[in-house]
Amino acid sequence: MGLPPQQAGTPKVRFEEVSKRFGDGPDAVQALEPITLDIAEGAFACLLGPSGCGKSTLLNILAGFEQPTAGRVLMDGQPVRGPDPRRGVVFQQGALFTWMRVIDNVAFGPLATGKSAAEATRIASQYLEMVGLAGFAKRYPYELSGGMQQRVGIARALANSPEILLMDEPFAALDAQTRELLQEEIKRIWHETRKTVLWITHSIDEALFLATEIVVMSARPGRIKAKFHPGFAQSDDPAVVASAEFARMKAEIFGLLREEALAAQHQEAQR
Repeated sequence: MGLPPQQAGTPKVRFEEVSKRFGDGPDAVQALEPITLDIAEGAFACLLGPSGCGKSTLLNILAGFEQPTAGRVLMDGQPVRGPDPRRGVVFQQGALFTWMRVIDNVAFGPLATGKSAAEATRIASQYLEMVGLAGFAKRYPYELSGGMQQRVGIARALANSPEILLMDEPFAALDAQTRELLQEEIKRIWHETRKTVLWITHSIDEALFLATEIVVMSARPGRIKAKFHPGFAQSDDPAVVASAEFARMKAEIFGLLREEALAAQHQEAQR
């Protein structure tokens, strides 16, 4: 299955010399060095890097939850100034409303944006069907497994019809088998919807399997160390992870991440 053609001209997302500092004075922490990055419409971009390198900070700036200290982020050429329903966010923990049934969790966004109850329920049912949870609509989140809760979180994000999905390590807390199955599921959903995705992960395998573009970040303060454009996202076959090219790219990225992990350890030792 091929990828959508790259759009000429304005990218879907542009980070222009974005930097972020937390605090002031001698205790200030420089989380991000100036970063410039374009993400094309329909791309699946993954951020990889050591803990504390600013991956989540960069995602939160695009989400509108944080403002950069310097630089700016553009979506369709317009500055991002705050949260916007055109950008849906899925966190590591699903952040579902525990007192609401699954279908009400997913319908919450459409209701909040003015849809009628009937239309919101129709939309919620559509996306629960997409993530394979149509039979669990009347359950409560605490009745579901961790993997199923994350599927509800993905359905809830999609129900708002966002143009961009922002995913902050959504599968990190799951067991390996569930994680692999959900990776296949998210790839299928991406093939169907062609949403632009910014995905954060610590897993090289996950990034290679899903991404059209991988951005490797340095130890704090985060900057772009390298970019890769693997072709495995075009395939529906999970066996691509056993290919020689997959192994070659994994080894190269592993070497870069190891360098940065050692640098991060050195930073901690100097504190």
